[in-house]
Formats: sequence, C-alpha cells, structure tokens
Amino acid sequence: MPIETVEINDSQCDSILVLVENHFIDHKAIEVQPSKLSRSVSAFANADGGELYVGITDNGKWIGFPSIEDANAHLQTLEQMFPLGNGYIGTFLSNPLKSGYVLQIVVHKSRSIIKASNGTPYIRKGAQNLPVDTPEAVRILERNKGVTSFENELLAADTELITNSEVGIKFMLDVIPTAEPEAWMRKQQLIQNEKPTVCGVLLFADLPQATLPKRCGIKVYRYQTDKAEGSRETLIGIPISLEGCTYDLIRNAVAMTKTIINELSVLGPEGPMAVQYPPEALHEVITNAVIHRDYYIADDVHIRIFENRVEVESPGRLPGHITPSNILTERLSRNGNLVRLINKFPDPPNKDVGEGLNTAFAAMKRLSLRDPIIEERENSVVVNIRHERLASAEIVLAFVKQFFSRLPFLSSSLA
Repeated sequence: MPIETVEINDSQCDSILVLVENHFIDHKAIEVQPSKLSRSVSAFANADGGELYVGITDNGKWIGFPSIEDANAHLQTLEQMFPLGNGYIGTFLSNPLKSGYVLQIVVHKSRSIIKASNGTPYIRKGAQNLPVDTPEAVRILERNKGVTSFENELLAADTELITNSEVGIKFMLDVIPTAEPEAWMRKQQLIQNEKPTVCGVLLFADLPQATLPKRCGIKVYRYQTDKAEGSRETLIGIPISLEGCTYDLIRNAVAMTKTIINELSVLGPEGPMAVQYPPEALHEVITNAVIHRDYYIADDVHIRIFENRVEVESPGRLPGHITPSNILTERLSRNGNLVRLINKFPDPPNKDVGEGLNTAFAAMKRLSLRDPIIEERENSVVVNIRHERLASAEIVLAFVKQFFSRLPFLSSSLA
C-alpha cells in the first residue's frame, strides 16, 4: 500500500502533540518494536478503530524517523496484518521545524478478527490494549465481529417446539404448503443434531421467551419528561412486557408504541396538538432493533417513549466494521439466517432488506423532523427518534436538495 508524505504546518503539528492517549488515540516512539506496534493496531481494528502516531514520545515530543526507509519494518508488519491493504491508511507527516517523519496510522474498525504478530488478537479498552486470550473472550469477539452468531447455537429442547407449534404450522400452510415442517426446517439449518437452533426458536416457537428468558422480549416504557433519563417518578404506569415469536413481537411492539404516542401532545401556536412520528420510522427502527440485536446478551429490547422523543435500545454493539457513521451505507447482518427467513413471512417486517434505517431517515425528513441519532454504547445501540423540527433554513435547503437531486446535471453542485 503506497504511503503518502504530507507536510503539516505548526498549528497542525501542535494539535497532534497535545493528543492524549485514549480509546481512539495511541502514540509510540520510533524505537517501538514492530511486534509491539502490532498489538495496538490489532486492538484498534478489533474495537472501534483509532489513530496511531509512531514518532511521538510519551511526553509529547516529536522525534520522528530520520528517513522514510527507517520505518520499513513497521510497514512490513502492517502489510502482514492487512495483506489486502484496506484495513488502514498510513501517512508520513513532516514539519520543517521538527526532526524526522512521524508515521500516522489510521486503523479502521475491521470486518474480521485481526491478530497481532504473536498470533493473539487484542481489543482496545480506554488507553489499554487487552489480549483476547481465553476461549470465552474469543467467542465474544467472534460474535461482535459477526464471524459467528448466537442464532446458530443449539438449544436443549425438543424439535417439536418449532415443528409442531401454531406459529410453525401456520407459516408452513401460508408460505410453503407443499413441504413438511420438520424436513423444511432441517433444510434451513434450524434443526441440527436433533436440536432446534436459537434462530428456529425465535421464529417458530409459540413463546420463545420460555426457552430463551430475558433474551428476546421487548419492554415499552412511557416517561412524562423530556430529560435525558427517565426516572421512577416520571414513569407513567407499569412498563409493558411483550412476548411472542419474532414476527408477532415486532408487529405488536410497533402497534403498542403508536398507541402510546397517540396519547401525547405538544403545545403548538393554537394550543395542544398531537405528536406526529412517521410510522415508517418507528417500524424500521424497532424492526432493526429486534432482528439485528445480539441474542447472546441476556437483556430485552427497550422502547422508551418520552415527551419529545422515542428511544429504542437494542442489546449488542454494532457488528463487524459497522459504525454509527457508516451504518446507512455499509451492510453486515449479525443474524443472517433470522433476517433471511423472517423475510419469507407474509408481509414481512423487513420488506426492503438492508434499507430499513435509510427508510427511517427519509421518513423523518418528509415530516421536516431531524434525523434520528444512532449511539453505540458499551453493550448496546440506541436509536433516538426526536420530535424536533428542522429550522426554517434547513427545511428550505433539504427541499432544494431533494428537488434538484432528480436532475443529475445539477445535483453535484448542491452537494
């Protein structure tokens, strides 16, 4: 991979020297062994990505490589870790008043597990590079990366839980009336070694929550506040617990959320007025939270309805290389079998596979509401659907862009 050399000014240089090591930033002296450097690169790639500066000392001094060739061993290590050259961006930084070249390495969040030179993968936690050196830790990392999925785990239950259920029989009669349930489910890998998989139970058991307690339900809350956090004092009624197969669960959760929202009102120019959220946005966000969650984590999907927003929290971090900034353009499904098979149901919740959140964003724009906010937390993803209108100027600009985007010869000038 060709490495560009860029001369930076004093201000840019100073901004680099004051960087503090954290979850996304690390710096090393040029004396660092390539093998030790590989641990930081592995840790960033297996976590959320980050930036490494080789040639910045621990006390924040710029002491770079005397020549670009002096960094060859470090670059060879990077090439071995990323043989296709697409997991990082390397740049040599120089400044007329500083000695030598600093190697900046921007590491992307990886699709797969990236190992250090010693054969061990690492993960970034704060400013530390922690080895993933136990079988359980490796399994968790594999699930986080989408290499494996809990949906394929086998459960200690009878296969009739899914082959002879009301949900399973109705699906077969409606969708594949010429096939026998057990034969078809075996073919779909929902039954293995005479046991049902997690995916099979989620889709075709009448009550998956009895077999997978605390892993596949939905809780709906109503808070009479617009503060950042709800409290017992602002909670209206008792949280509603929803159960059932995944197909019914999504439909019931969307319907329940709409019912509660219909009871809300905001103060408008002429007094109280109904709160409006685009139904498509609610449907797509809730659908994504259910079908893309990490079912290994013992927690429910949480839908919190506030005075000014709806929050949907889905257990599990974003899989693989997906981040909040690229989630609308990149694709990676943690539960590929679940996503594929639920799409076979009549009027499936994921009609446009892979386009759900894009549909939600577009629906919000049509009502001149601000884009949803996607936040990745330590063990979950929260989508915040705000009842907050765009400013007048933003509405005009959004309309103009939408109109002229239909005219290819003009749209590029508005980007």
